[in-house]
Amino acid sequence: MSYFKISIPTFKTLSFLLISKNPRKTLISFSISPKSMASSWACSKCTFINTDSLKPTCQICLSSKPNSPFSSSSSSSSNQEKWSCKACTFLNPYKVSNCEICGTKNSLLSSSLSLDDEELQVGVGNVFLPLLQKCTASKRKSGDDPVDDFGVSRGIKSANRKVVDSATVADECTVLGVSCNPKSFGKSLAASDEVQPKEDLQTLKILSYNVWFAEDIELRIRMRAIGDIIQLHNPDVICLQEVTPDIYAILQRSNWWKSYKCSLSFDTANTRPYFCMQLSKLPVKSYSCKQFSYSAMGRELCIAEVSAQGGTPLVVATTHLESPCPGPPKWDQMYSKERVKQAQEAVAFLKVNPNVIFCGDMNWDDKLDGEFPLPDGWIDAWTELNPKEIGWTYDTKSNPMLSANRKLQKRLDRFLVGLRDFKVECVEMVGTEAIPEVTYMKQKKGGKEVELPVLPSDHFGLLLTMAAL
Repeated sequence: MSYFKISIPTFKTLSFLLISKNPRKTLISFSISPKSMASSWACSKCTFINTDSLKPTCQICLSSKPNSPFSSSSSSSSNQEKWSCKACTFLNPYKVSNCEICGTKNSLLSSSLSLDDEELQVGVGNVFLPLLQKCTASKRKSGDDPVDDFGVSRGIKSANRKVVDSATVADECTVLGVSCNPKSFGKSLAASDEVQPKEDLQTLKILSYNVWFAEDIELRIRMRAIGDIIQLHNPDVICLQEVTPDIYAILQRSNWWKSYKCSLSFDTANTRPYFCMQLSKLPVKSYSCKQFSYSAMGRELCIAEVSAQGGTPLVVATTHLESPCPGPPKWDQMYSKERVKQAQEAVAFLKVNPNVIFCGDMNWDDKLDGEFPLPDGWIDAWTELNPKEIGWTYDTKSNPMLSANRKLQKRLDRFLVGLRDFKVECVEMVGTEAIPEVTYMKQKKGGKEVELPVLPSDHFGLLLTMAAL
């Protein structure tokens, strides 16, 4: 395994040691004195500081010397979805299997990430079967390169977890390990700790992602891919839906997690089969949750009160509205009335705040549910900013992982916003590319199996960017 090591033995000299992939090769060391720092230049690709200003290429990756010290990569390349090298942390495009700098294989492609069968047998898929995409054994085309075990805690087996049914969930709401009565409509729970304020709050990013609770389809690889998306876009607030205790444990072990304050403790997460959760880099005033007046599926509204630039209040809320579950005998269990009622309750509660972002998996069907009940002054960010784009976040045609399913193309995930002190600049889809060289076997009707690519989730994520006025 190759890696870069940077040591600073004194304040006068910086030493760089490059350890080759081949242990028989000679080690290459570089020293930078204060005098040479003035004539050195940083590679725009691998960030290595080159001391010889006369050489036109980087001594490490052979990239061309930039024309000016302020040159950078093009905007088109910076916006591509990338994966972070576990050895040198360089962000590589998903289309490449090995790091462009140090040659380390993409850790997403490792074959050592599978979960124990015992842990998967009592997963969320068995709790909520209508939404689980059944599959057989998955397959990877990659080599045997090992990956660090950043995943599921071995302390609690899935079979030993307390599974909360809809009646129990409706009776009590738990946030940060503290119980509250859901009938106290909208009471806030103060977060125990606050993250440090972000230095530049002129532009804020909020990510909404249904991460798909299908634990039998490359769970760790998919969560690592979602983590790479988070590292690439660096959102200030993250809203996730369909999180399971196993997914929580995997994400919690990621390096990026340390930069955020989470709305749920690990112990609380282990009492629920699946749930929504929020993470914030911004100072958190409170996290709270509100149960809907009716939900057969235990759905709720999760609310984060955070402070933006200059202490400007901002409410970021997320939810997973009632899911349509057509099945025998009548195939008419669409739960449209329940979904509309939940949306009405949510916006009625949120609209009293001056700055609101309401996002998540709304499971909304405009033909069946009608127009989303937006308060006066609110907008649907996607239709407002991308009026010519359909915006399907669940699409069995453009998501090849779902191509064996029945046809379904819906704009299930949305950003509904009502802002006084901010303006929305853009909203875009993320997680639209397949993970290289990772596939799974899907059984179609009639028993035939097909090999399909794997994406981070069955939904595409949405990333909203907004700026202070």
